[in-house]
Amino acid sequence: MNIVLLDANTLANTSLSALHNLGQLTEYGNTLPSQIVERCQHADVVITNKVVLDANVLGQLPNLKLICVAATGTNNIDLNEAKKQGITVTNVAGYSTPSVVQHTFTLLGNLLGNVHHYVNDCAQGMWQQSDMFCRLDHSITEIAGKQFVIVGYGTLGQAVANVARAFGANVIIAEHRHSKTIRQGRTPFEDALKQADIVSIHCPLNEKTTDLFEKSALSLLKPSAVLINTARGGIVNEHALVNALENAHIAGAAVDVLSFEPAQNDNPLLTYKGDNLLLTPHIAWASKESITRLVENIAQNIESFYKGRTSNIVV
Repeated sequence: MNIVLLDANTLANTSLSALHNLGQLTEYGNTLPSQIVERCQHADVVITNKVVLDANVLGQLPNLKLICVAATGTNNIDLNEAKKQGITVTNVAGYSTPSVVQHTFTLLGNLLGNVHHYVNDCAQGMWQQSDMFCRLDHSITEIAGKQFVIVGYGTLGQAVANVARAFGANVIIAEHRHSKTIRQGRTPFEDALKQADIVSIHCPLNEKTTDLFEKSALSLLKPSAVLINTARGGIVNEHALVNALENAHIAGAAVDVLSFEPAQNDNPLLTYKGDNLLLTPHIAWASKESITRLVENIAQNIESFYKGRTSNIVV
């Protein structure tokens, strides 16, 4: 079995022994669009995290039987063309839940506690200059007692909700925007935002959620509210978010994902100079344990496919 891994660098030097045991594995750190066909020409299995396999590419790979997406989202694969050509596509779901939950609350704790400012103050020698045992230059706010709105209540959203409740927050689950029916235990989207002290986004990026948080949605939030996005960049309109932060329409935001990645210098969130925004470079998913689970699950998907079993099949 010929297995080609197109973007091994996304796996952070994690052991690939589980994949090597399945056949002949060829690894490439990164792959440009112009290199895909040549590298995959004789592949039975292609593993990709973010490399795009569109209809044109798939049409030039007659030996390809299986595409393993090293992620949950499959928007980098032309699923219709894959199905048309009889190519099976698998993904991996749930592998990063503990990591994303941890990062969500790391961002939130930093944002509410101004930890990043206090760390910088200590580095600048300001604690030594204090006239008392501590410094209280920046506000510190608790999660306990806050209205914690979750947008996207799948596995990740549910896990975040459990931790939020453990902190003592009141969890509100937002219904889909523009939904004509409100499911039990859900709150209409607009009503949820109006109540929110904290909004944490965990929904997928699709036609319904692109620009879900634009000017009108952000305007529903209280000036004291904070927004956390560890889902996908396109869910939040970045220009609208900067406007909300600049004009103190919301208190702050923490963002792990951008609409175009890697980050571009002209992205409004990168050019924003305010101190009420935290940015991290799409790392919520990337604990060492998470990536190990990812590799193991990819190997299981390949093994299951060749044994005629169903495992995480998308098409």
